[in-house]
Amino acid sequence: MRRRRHRVTSDVSGYDRPAMLSRRWFLQAVSGGLLVAPPSAGWAQKVKRIGFLRVGPPPQQFIAGFRQGLREHGLTEGQNVVIEWGLAESVARLPDALAGLMRLNVDVLVASGTSSVLLTRNAARAIPVVFVAAVDPVAMGLVKTLARPGGTITGITAEAEELNGKRLELLQQLIPNLSSVAFLVRVGSPATPEHTKEAERAARTLGVRLQVVAARDHSDFEKAISAARGAGALLVVDDSVFTTQRAKIAELALKNRLPTMYGHRDMVQAGGLMAFGPDYGDLYRRAAEYVQKILQGAKPSDLPVEQPTKFEFVINLKTAKSLGLTIPPSLLARADHVIE
Repeated sequence: MRRRRHRVTSDVSGYDRPAMLSRRWFLQAVSGGLLVAPPSAGWAQKVKRIGFLRVGPPPQQFIAGFRQGLREHGLTEGQNVVIEWGLAESVARLPDALAGLMRLNVDVLVASGTSSVLLTRNAARAIPVVFVAAVDPVAMGLVKTLARPGGTITGITAEAEELNGKRLELLQQLIPNLSSVAFLVRVGSPATPEHTKEAERAARTLGVRLQVVAARDHSDFEKAISAARGAGALLVVDDSVFTTQRAKIAELALKNRLPTMYGHRDMVQAGGLMAFGPDYGDLYRRAAEYVQKILQGAKPSDLPVEQPTKFEFVINLKTAKSLGLTIPPSLLARADHVIE
């Protein structure tokens, strides 16, 4: 049975406010772009520290799912655990963020996004790592196999077979005569070659020409997306740097009249047109279970890497109207969330 569709209003003001702030602690900027939340001196020594490493603040969906998972497994912030936020303003500052977390002697690291998890490979020799990332952990050398990670890193991959193919199919249903799609990737990401290979394979199968456009960071977005203007649509790769700059990407896609497909809901909440991908809230909820098991003594090598089990399709009708597009009833019927 198809999941019930939820309608969401277009008023998303405050969606990216730092919902991770609690009454017991606050995010503090240090080292010119590193954000780390210091522990309260009054907490007992038995409190376990969870380090959360990421480029930019996590979307609300991510952290809400993670906190839900912690609660489900008996972990309560301020009582038996504290989350130490290592949030870097850029990929280049991630090493500083990681160093800050390690100075706090965290008991387990949560690596959010491909850049973060790849950086933790060396740190994992001393601290167990749980990742959530759109990356093939075997191809990237993070684990030996999904079933037997064989080291101190485990977690959940957001990569799913034929995912880019499904996204291209949905774009074709929106635009029946679609012949070319631009594919926005990030320069410098080790995952970019694999993502590109998968997208090109899917495009050939569907008879669509794929135009790869690349950006290193937010300073390149305008040039890269302008270069995609001749394509019939834009597909944006899952990447934490792009997620952090989701409002800017959505703005530029609309400016260049590009119907755009993304990998998760937050991109559409920020003004994007459509998204199909894993339910990231569920992925982070499940990541909390790994954290709980590790804090209780489990070894990451004994915890198999898991893959997504829940997916969601999201449409922004307001953006569609701005682009002069009419969403076919067949697509609306398949949507899990519709923003009006």
